[in-house]
Amino acid sequence: MQQINGKIAFGGIAIGKIKEVFKENNVVRRVKIDDTQAEISRFRAAKNQATEELKALYDKAVKEVGEANAAIFEVHQMMLEDEDYLDSIRNIIVAQSVNAEFAVATTGDNFARMFADMDDDYMKERAADVKDISERVIRILSRKEETVHAADEEKYIIAADDLAPSETIQLERERVLAFVTRQGSTNSHTAILARTMNIPALVSAAIPKEVNGKYAIIDGFKGILILDPEEEILKEYEKKQQNEKKRQELLQQLKGKPTVTKDGKEIKLYANIGEVKDLGAVLQNDAAGIGLFRSEFLYLQSDHFPTEEEQFQAYKTVAEVMAGKKVIIRTLDIGADKQIDYFGLDREDNPALGYRAVRICLNRPEIFKTQLRALLRASMFGNISIMVPMIASVWEVKKVKEIMEEVKAELSAEGLPYKEVEFGVMIETPAAVMIADDLAKEVDFFSIGTNDLTQYTLAIDRQNAKLDRFYDSHHPAVLKMIQMVIDSAHEEGIWAGICGELGADLTLTETFVKMGIDELSVSPAMVLPVRNKIINA
Repeated sequence: MQQINGKIAFGGIAIGKIKEVFKENNVVRRVKIDDTQAEISRFRAAKNQATEELKALYDKAVKEVGEANAAIFEVHQMMLEDEDYLDSIRNIIVAQSVNAEFAVATTGDNFARMFADMDDDYMKERAADVKDISERVIRILSRKEETVHAADEEKYIIAADDLAPSETIQLERERVLAFVTRQGSTNSHTAILARTMNIPALVSAAIPKEVNGKYAIIDGFKGILILDPEEEILKEYEKKQQNEKKRQELLQQLKGKPTVTKDGKEIKLYANIGEVKDLGAVLQNDAAGIGLFRSEFLYLQSDHFPTEEEQFQAYKTVAEVMAGKKVIIRTLDIGADKQIDYFGLDREDNPALGYRAVRICLNRPEIFKTQLRALLRASMFGNISIMVPMIASVWEVKKVKEIMEEVKAELSAEGLPYKEVEFGVMIETPAAVMIADDLAKEVDFFSIGTNDLTQYTLAIDRQNAKLDRFYDSHHPAVLKMIQMVIDSAHEEGIWAGICGELGADLTLTETFVKMGIDELSVSPAMVLPVRNKIINA
């Protein structure tokens, strides 16, 4: 028996055989060619096929894990269109009269080294991405089929050096008990996908060689991989697995019960969703409403600016299905990290700090007005609230309100009915925290986006594996900021909630209740576990 520690990507217990996944080592040979233009055409065709594959992966990911987690596949598409990358490949083919495979491999290696040597942590992370897209193009040029792991009937634990997001999203959930990798970060795209797909997972574990076929246990709660467990240990974990199953069944008994603490304080417990098809999970898990509806999926899934009517039908459906329960819809939140061709956004080195969300909406009011018209019209069919992301200044809020009044006047003039809706903002920047008392005078509620707030407060890229030891979502500064926002809200008589991942952190639920939080919005699967914590708080 051997016990190996790893970093927890997602909790849970899995017991079964290991299937080792080996990445095929594509040996690329340098071949002299005579017709360089024909070779460039061959590369262009392979690049176009790679783009189509990435689009298909994005569509699959959007359906299974939501648009935010699918965005990495759009980044890969964008990198495939990078002119510097393409020019390097074409130049190597022409200047050296060599095959496209060699040109792509050489360019991929050069660009990966260039990114890895950069000081900027965000750019360092792009080294793995450029290698991934290059390997995809080489595979197509070599006419090899893409490997999809875990496609047979047996269930097993996947072990690998690392899994790219494209490999993770293609895992058949019904066949995979868990996965464990030798490399990776707990905040990588792959780890986030594992959490969204509810697959127990460990990363950065020192897995020995030749583990294929070995019986193993993954303890995603403690961050442990146990190889060849002794009989006694196996029985212990089988019992733990059964207890966890019973715990989940007990949580189902909380359905229909009010989310009230022992001292009588009611907490609004809502769900976060990415699109209309997620409504079933919201109702199944008995959420009191929707605390975050990510409206950008309508734009990301379209090849044109969604019309007012298209948006209206989507928002109307959500409002009707929720039958009077609160539905908080976040206005458009895209940027250079979520490239949409028809928006014509320039590439940015650090999109998290760039042209995104409300900044786009205020610069391009015609897009924003179309969305606001659809939202206000849909308000007639349910209990809709409007929430604006990435606020950093009071003037931004006032300008949004001004535009909303213009839209209301237009609708009234056209005889189109609408209701007055609750209007709120997301608190995601330290600037918004520090002026929360002023912002509270302008809105009806705050919703704290803890993912970005933590990242901006600590000045840490949460997807950088080297910074895992420094990234602390429980950092006193973050918790103090949350308290400041709640206090500022209550002083002005408005409510404050949390819609980031921290809202589902069961170790902080009691802390948030003591802080005076009014609302928590979590993934549908976490509604009942959080309710259990609250009613026992």
